[in-house]
Amino acid sequence: MATFEYTSLTESGRSMGGIIEAASREQAVEMLTDMNLVVAEITKVQGKKSKTGIGRTELLLFNQQLASITKAGIPIERGLRELANDVSSRSMRKMITAIANELEAGASIDEAIEKRQRSFPPLYSRILKAGVRTGRLSEMLTSLNRHLEMGAKTKRIVLEALSYPLVVLFFAFTIIVALFIFVIPTFGEVLTDMGDGARLPWLTQQMLQLARNIIPIAATFGAFVLSVILILSLLSTNAAGRRFREAMLMKMPILGRLYHSSILARMSEAMALLVSSGCDMGECLRLSSGASGSEMLKLESSILASQVEKGAALMEAGHIGKTLPRLFLYSMQLGSQRNELQDNLHSLGEMYAEQSRCLQAKLQTMLLPFMIIFVGVMIGTIILSMFLPIISITTALM
Repeated sequence: MATFEYTSLTESGRSMGGIIEAASREQAVEMLTDMNLVVAEITKVQGKKSKTGIGRTELLLFNQQLASITKAGIPIERGLRELANDVSSRSMRKMITAIANELEAGASIDEAIEKRQRSFPPLYSRILKAGVRTGRLSEMLTSLNRHLEMGAKTKRIVLEALSYPLVVLFFAFTIIVALFIFVIPTFGEVLTDMGDGARLPWLTQQMLQLARNIIPIAATFGAFVLSVILILSLLSTNAAGRRFREAMLMKMPILGRLYHSSILARMSEAMALLVSSGCDMGECLRLSSGASGSEMLKLESSILASQVEKGAALMEAGHIGKTLPRLFLYSMQLGSQRNELQDNLHSLGEMYAEQSRCLQAKLQTMLLPFMIIFVGVMIGTIILSMFLPIISITTALM
């Protein structure tokens, strides 16, 4: 994947610039066009993408401490130098010191952060700029931390919901394959010596046949899993593929609703943050959908933003969309009319985050008994198939 720096125009004529990753220049232009942007200039950024080693936890801590520094009235450059002395991460310490040097040279905090936009969330420099402009930097940083924490929580909920069944299935598959490789063949030899293999019960014969071919079967299954992973990876290389992957995920029972709620929670919190910074509705929709990490939301929000900028009402413009719920749009429209948009968006974020937590708990509650029953039935069938001939002989002798 290459990195491209672009300058573009929105449908309302505003200039918008940034960085995008794509396999080629043509793909980058296509991705920007899908976002309803008219590309004015696009150039490939030379060199490899810098790696800072800054983790999410370090970012949250940095943001909290920066908020405390500004709230206490300490000069930011001095506070950052003191903060750099307490940071354990070498890369983080180096970055904080560099920011402090630039501030002492006359740069603003938002300019220093914008130069390092790969290390920070997309909204970071914009929020800092709005905080400096309005004199509410500490408040804006606190709100930003709330957004980062919610984004981290909702992502973790989805990852836990996806990883839990996969881990259980992996161990179940490993146990069953081990039984077929090491246990059943031993029983098979004993059972074959007891008599003609044709006289063995049908279930026993099937299990012995399966044990003889378990390695090719396991290899075929492994190849299938790797193929699925490869296809999903290839779909991630372009916006259309990511939208297709999301559409498939959203059609899955419970898990689809869980993912949908999580991206809506992140978008709601990002929008609340942008509204407090003074962004207009169109810009809020585009930037917050980008912060959600969902290609479907980005495309739908970009179309919606264009309609809103032409004068359409939110409910009317959003009737063709499927990803943004009617409740979401209605709450936004009502909040705009009553001058309570920020509060409404915070409430939506909390509601969707709570839905995500409830759906995760429901998914795990349903999956655990299903997994136990599935593994139990499989192992029980294997044991029964091995003991059926012994039971038949014992019954005949009696």
